[in-house]
Amino acid sequence: MTNTPVQREFFLDSIRAWLMLLGIPFHISLIYSSHQWHVNSLAPSAWLTLFNDFIHAFRMQVFFVISGYFSYMLFLRYPRKRWWKVRVERVGIPMLTAIPLLTLPQFLMLQQVKGTAGNWHTLSLYEKYNTLVWDLISHLWFLLVLIILTTLGLALFAKLNRRAEQPEGGFFSRLTLGKLSLVFLLLGLLYAALRRAIFILHPQLLSDGLFNFAVMQTLFYLPFFLLGALAFKHESIKTLFTRPSLGCAIAAAFAFGAYLLNQRFGSGDAWLYETESVITMLMGLWMVNVVFALGHRLLNFKSSRVTYFVNASLFIYLVHHPLTLFFGAYITPHIASNTLGFLAGLVFVIGIALVLYELHLRVALLRFLFSGKPQNKVVSLTSSINS
Repeated sequence: MTNTPVQREFFLDSIRAWLMLLGIPFHISLIYSSHQWHVNSLAPSAWLTLFNDFIHAFRMQVFFVISGYFSYMLFLRYPRKRWWKVRVERVGIPMLTAIPLLTLPQFLMLQQVKGTAGNWHTLSLYEKYNTLVWDLISHLWFLLVLIILTTLGLALFAKLNRRAEQPEGGFFSRLTLGKLSLVFLLLGLLYAALRRAIFILHPQLLSDGLFNFAVMQTLFYLPFFLLGALAFKHESIKTLFTRPSLGCAIAAAFAFGAYLLNQRFGSGDAWLYETESVITMLMGLWMVNVVFALGHRLLNFKSSRVTYFVNASLFIYLVHHPLTLFFGAYITPHIASNTLGFLAGLVFVIGIALVLYELHLRVALLRFLFSGKPQNKVVSLTSSINS
């Protein structure tokens, strides 16, 4: 534990918020893409499919690096038990709140939209359980993964913290983006091999919602979470990502091209997902440099407007998903143009989400449930925004 003050990383706060908010155009574009989702437009849009693929290929990898960075920063600030309690409350309470208030109504709505409500009684007990896991966790999966990573962090961060401070010539100070790329290539291959082994030995396991979220997603994002922690501990690693690299930008562009080719010509039974894991593992690493370098240059300042969206980002992300599905189910069919529908969806979802955010700020119980932060009995609107 240390009480040494840490300079606020405004650009990382901003990037984390915008990555979360990027989930809105991601899910709205998913309606108009060639990918099958809960709701789709009559005809897919090529440019919205491309846009959707680009966001999907890197967004969460960068997000988990930032999560690891701030998690380790707070790990050094608080006693271990208090750190775990605070971190789990901050993500666990909003997740548990969102299930009955957001994803359960969303599930019931989709049952009606798809016309599957009448088939519920025909499902086996396990099929009902698995359907509920997929649909009730839904877009909240990253909160579940953060809870698991935080719990793993009790041991991993403690081990990282026990390592004696290495001299400037130590291992981590000699890391380069090239060496990190080799490490993440190996990690991608190991993950792909594990998935293929499961596919061969017990393929039904890959369709299990809880196993997918709690095990497979956790294993994929664990390296990025730890990379964030290392970036906080070792300034040399952080510098690798905040200093622009033309090589990373070019490599990320080629990786995205490979991702698109794999999406178009790959097959689920013929290494499509395994190949994707290797590509996105590497592209995620390279995009950390691209995003951090741009953010460090353009977003490293304090702004009341940016602070507002930093504080609002989690709530807006939580409520946007059912709003997006409602838009896709009941409004999209009445808009002929995919581009116009996409833009209308942004206005619809963001507008309502902001109104709901402002309303929830006025109710202390809702502020607590959607933030996991204890609320004072009397809290002014301004202070709640800036907390």
